[in-house]
Amino acid sequence: MLNKLALKIGLLFFVFIVSIEIFLFATLYVTYVNERVDEVMSNLLARGNTHSEVLEDSFDASTLSHVAMMESASDFIVIITDAAGNELTHSDTVEPEMLDVLQHTDYDDIPQGGVVLEDRWNEKRFIATDSPITVGEEHMGHVFMFAESSQIKQMVDRLRNQFLISGLITLALTVITIFFLSRFITAPLIRMKRATEQLGTGKSDVTLNIERNDELGGLANAITRLSTDLDRLKHERNDFLASISHELRTPLTYIKGYADIASRPGISEQEKQQYLGIIQEETANLTKLIQQLFELAQLDQNQFSIHKEKVPLDALFHSVIGLVHPAFDDKQISISVLCDPDIHAYIDPARFQQVLLNILDNARKHSQPHSIVLLQAAQDDDSTTIRISDQGEGIPADDLPFVFERLYRVDKSRSRQFGGSGLGLAIAKEIVESHGGAIALDSAPGRGTTVTITLGRRDAHAQNPVS
Repeated sequence: MLNKLALKIGLLFFVFIVSIEIFLFATLYVTYVNERVDEVMSNLLARGNTHSEVLEDSFDASTLSHVAMMESASDFIVIITDAAGNELTHSDTVEPEMLDVLQHTDYDDIPQGGVVLEDRWNEKRFIATDSPITVGEEHMGHVFMFAESSQIKQMVDRLRNQFLISGLITLALTVITIFFLSRFITAPLIRMKRATEQLGTGKSDVTLNIERNDELGGLANAITRLSTDLDRLKHERNDFLASISHELRTPLTYIKGYADIASRPGISEQEKQQYLGIIQEETANLTKLIQQLFELAQLDQNQFSIHKEKVPLDALFHSVIGLVHPAFDDKQISISVLCDPDIHAYIDPARFQQVLLNILDNARKHSQPHSIVLLQAAQDDDSTTIRISDQGEGIPADDLPFVFERLYRVDKSRSRQFGGSGLGLAIAKEIVESHGGAIALDSAPGRGTTVTITLGRRDAHAQNPVS
């Protein structure tokens, strides 16, 4: 039960909000009670000052009797004394607590505006004030006003009950608000949890509200994109496995078929050598395919080591041409280099040789005899650019976005006329990007193809191996 996110959020909100409410209610209660008590004290003192003002105008027995009679009908008690503290009149029975106040009063140290003598309402039975009577400049007496503290206690009790009821109502509303608020916050999270559980079971078709502009909307959008990507990857994996099965099945079929033919009795030595040659060729193709798949697996697992160094591109180009020249000559295709000897690139020469071999192999397969393949390089302050151009058959516009995908071949019939597994350009792209560069392809049917590799300029003496 305590593991539920809604409950945890609700309890967290409850603790914080209730703590704040208790602090605010306590502060408000104490402040309000003190204000009301002060108000009672001020009213009592003002009542005594009013009597003293009346007596200052007419300090005689009739006025004294009138004041005492008036207070006898109220909830207050008045005691009037002379300047020495001797009682002149009173409105009600004088209690011992009142006499105690009178006995402990310094009659000569009372300000003209009066003073509160006893304000300990929660300890004493009465609260008391003293208002001096001054006629002219002569001190004539004192008006002592008393009020039972039980009235203040009853008022405080009423306030406490009101605050308690208000607090309970506020607490109930807080609990209800927190319940709906926590449900509101966690409901989309619960839906996302169920969606991720569906993804875990292989159901990639999830629907979430991605129209929100807050963090939850961003998370829902990310999960939806993940669902879409997983669905796409699932189809790509199935297509990849189907393509790999086809690519492996074809050479194995050739090898098995021609091996059976070559092992038949009565076959001539010339035919046997011919069939063995085909078997050797298909074995080489199969070995190359497996090697490319192994390299792609290394790239996917970041185990494809890149050791960069400063390399002169002119020397690298001529080294590559030396490897491919026999195959190009066999098809009567010319290959030329256009590169300044001073152009250098910070690359792994072995890996980049593989990139150039893959691209040139594609150019050879798709070029006609007596055509030209041009390998050139240029450099500026920011980048180094390598271009491989051919005069071959070109690539349709619909196929251009997919040529760097694994096992993608423009020849949908998978004809073996030109060979190839559809992995060469994919590997080239991965290697170039692992160097921090970019590769692009521009082509059109009948206009040939140009592959452009762009690399950033770096310190030739820096060491930055990537593995």
